[in-house]
Amino acid sequence: MSLSVSPCLDRALWDATVDELAGHPQQLWGWGETKADHGWSADRVLVTEDGEVVGAAQVVLKSLPWPMRSLAYIPRGPQVIQGRATEVLDAVAEYVRTTHHSVALSIEPDWDAASDEARALPGSGWRASTSTILIPRTLILDLRRSDDQLLAGMSKKHRQYIRKSGREELDIRRVERSELPACLDVYRVTAERAGFGIHEDTYYLDIFDNLGDASPVYAAFQGADVVAFLWLSTSRATCFELYGGMTDQGERLRANYALKWLAIGEMKARGVTRYDFNGLLNDGVSRFKMGWADHEDLLAGTWDRPLSSIYPLFSRLLPLARRGMQQARRQAARAVPALRGLRRRGV
Repeated sequence: MSLSVSPCLDRALWDATVDELAGHPQQLWGWGETKADHGWSADRVLVTEDGEVVGAAQVVLKSLPWPMRSLAYIPRGPQVIQGRATEVLDAVAEYVRTTHHSVALSIEPDWDAASDEARALPGSGWRASTSTILIPRTLILDLRRSDDQLLAGMSKKHRQYIRKSGREELDIRRVERSELPACLDVYRVTAERAGFGIHEDTYYLDIFDNLGDASPVYAAFQGADVVAFLWLSTSRATCFELYGGMTDQGERLRANYALKWLAIGEMKARGVTRYDFNGLLNDGVSRFKMGWADHEDLLAGTWDRPLSSIYPLFSRLLPLARRGMQQARRQAARAVPALRGLRRRGV
């Protein structure tokens, strides 16, 4: 029988389906709700055969100038039952084309690059894209391993610093919503030091509110001061690092080591089986990440399904548009501390 694609309007049903199919936290309802609050829209669709769900995809859409209409994007999805990925993607792409008239459907699935699902993408109407949002080179811990096994896979330095920072007078715990501004202050300092752009505070607060218990934030406190924080999102199967930052004092105390080890333990206690460090580059943060295991992981990457004859024009313009947005975000991040200084001086 042919597959049927229909929107899902029930949050509880949607999140239960994502979890049943071992989906990623960026496929949870709350993530799409946050994107819809900040310039996108979300359409969550169930793919069924004879009344049985064989796949699901949260599609977020960004409006584009005419005649491109919109870009459709599936972050770390879809989630499918084994052996049905190609059919599910074809059905979702056709739904997006006829319902939203998007110029393209872009996907960054949570599939290993060597998996059958990923190997089926070339030659099936999908084109590899360099316009990456979520980095495919990453590190994923198997949380079914014991603590001793996880420690054995780390670098010697990481094991030493976990013990060292654990002996410092730090209060490491999950934070309340009222404590998020202090974490975001640290994030701004981190972004300015590292030269990356960030969103306005309301974006992060919306993530916290919309995802609820699926987006825990942990912090290391020295007295009343946050010296390091780590922001996660998690589905039943997968934990995904979203954001993190550290002050100079936190760096001296190696607070991020004990902090991350506590967060890993919290996720194990939940029954989560995969802990994704969210991308590896060739920078200091990535070197810190790589010390947590003796391996790397490579996911399927970014793939586009052209849905319009003007896709070639779109594919040339998209990298330029993304670079412009990244530059604007970096400039906005640099402007925030200066604006706050003016406000403190009463200007």
